[in-house]
Amino acid sequence: MKLTQEEREAIFRRIVKTYQTELLRLCACCLQDRMLAEDAVQETFMKVYRKLDSLRPELNEKAWLYKIAMNCSRDILRNAWFKRINRHVTPDMLPDPAGPPLSDEVIDLNRAIASLNEKQREVILLRYYQGFSETEIAGILGLSQSSVAGRLKRAKEQLHRSLQTDPGREST
Repeated sequence: MKLTQEEREAIFRRIVKTYQTELLRLCACCLQDRMLAEDAVQETFMKVYRKLDSLRPELNEKAWLYKIAMNCSRDILRNAWFKRINRHVTPDMLPDPAGPPLSDEVIDLNRAIASLNEKQREVILLRYYQGFSETEIAGILGLSQSSVAGRLKRAKEQLHRSLQTDPGREST
């Protein structure tokens, strides 16, 4: 659809206001670096602005944005410079949630998720933090639904092992 300049700017402002914090949290978890996450979100919004005319009303706007953000994060991870740097995000480095302080269990879970490999972390974040279905995740990541299901299964198993063997946690 062809948008006027005013419509384009209004849609873009709404998208930024609605999704900026969510995209920053997603990219920070994927990249394990807040500054790189900010770069990825900025690149995401630049691509979104350029491609606003291609957004069709029948498509899931959130899934479209997350696909772009995940691709921008992957581009940063593929960069040779990034591969030589050891970067880690701790939960206290993430943008503040709009709510009460995090419990020790949530902090442990966030650390366990951060320790997953990139492919497992992506599906966990999209499924449980962003609420996408396996079918939507498959579309966002360009995978088959069975691949997404397999990654989710392996990620949950790894999280279960990590959380049970965490020396700071008591076994129940």
